Amino acid sequence: MKAAVFEGNGKLVLTDRPQPKVMKPTDVLLRVQGVGICGTDLHILQVPPAHPARLGIIQGHEFTGEVVEVGSAAGEFSPGDQVIVDPHPGCGQCAQCRNGFPDQCITLIAASGEPGHPGTIGIFSDGGFATHVIVPFYGLYKLRKHVPTHLAALAEPLACVLHSVGKLGVKPGDSVVVLGAGPIGCLFTAVLRAAGASPLIVAEPSAYRREKAKQCGATRVVDPTKEDLAAIVREETGDGADVVVEAVGPLLVTAMHLARFAGTVLQFGHDELAEPKVPMKDIIKKELTIRGGFIGRYSFSRVARILESGALPLDVVVTHRMPLADVHKGLDLLRKQLALKVVIEP
Repeated sequence: MKAAVFEGNGKLVLTDRPQPKVMKPTDVLLRVQGVGICGTDLHILQVPPAHPARLGIIQGHEFTGEVVEVGSAAGEFSPGDQVIVDPHPGCGQCAQCRNGFPDQCITLIAASGEPGHPGTIGIFSDGGFATHVIVPFYGLYKLRKHVPTHLAALAEPLACVLHSVGKLGVKPGDSVVVLGAGPIGCLFTAVLRAAGASPLIVAEPSAYRREKAKQCGATRVVDPTKEDLAAIVREETGDGADVVVEAVGPLLVTAMHLARFAGTVLQFGHDELAEPKVPMKDIIKKELTIRGGFIGRYSFSRVARILESGALPLDVVVTHRMPLADVHKGLDLLRKQLALKVVIEP
């Protein structure tokens, strides 16, 4: 089969790989139907990289597929099932998994070789930039077949967003600022709008992405390179936002400045090269709550219901669909901010 393989130093190479086979009782063989290019994929392919990955793996961790074959332990799944995939499900047996933290699975972190990083499928083991992939059955969730596969490919990032929004307790009428209108920023915007956030302000330099944020539910969009974002937030909220979502990476300090007294900041943007100088006095004197958000712990069942409901404007987020042969074209579109979410259809 054709596959896009990470070879280090910014290289993603289309090459031939043997089609994987069911070897373990827990294995499920999937035919990949859609796989999103993630910002993490771009970070892996930076030089120097802004996110670790294992050399020689097939990239792609945001994917959906159809079950082709199942191992003897995967009884709830059958060939033909449409599924979404948790690419970091945890082993279920280590101390962290038993304590409710599968994203910190000791077994997967050991397998990744990177302290603090779970052994995510598509980052530390073979993923979805190929026609077929093996996934453990406990990382799969059934999905009704009426859901378009290019939207089902949003399951993993949507699960991450849902998990993080759940930490914020946003209520109807809460004021929210989202920094960044990439795919994650737009998913946050859609979910927070559905939760009743208002005003919902999105800051984004790209005019293309600002328009997408409007379509996802932003009540006001701001170009922070040309407008005074802090003044606009005060104008809209009075004294700062109840919640500020940092969906870029290096803007934690900006997010803190935009939050009201006793407000909440969610740091979701993931840039491992970012080391912002944080003014402690602002945290103390404003009595801020700062939360971190990472992956989609225990959110995939809800994601399946949301995808099946059609309640969110996910068709706005997926802007491009293309075959695996065009994966480098998709990467270039994202680097130039000429796309929001590119879904590869192997």
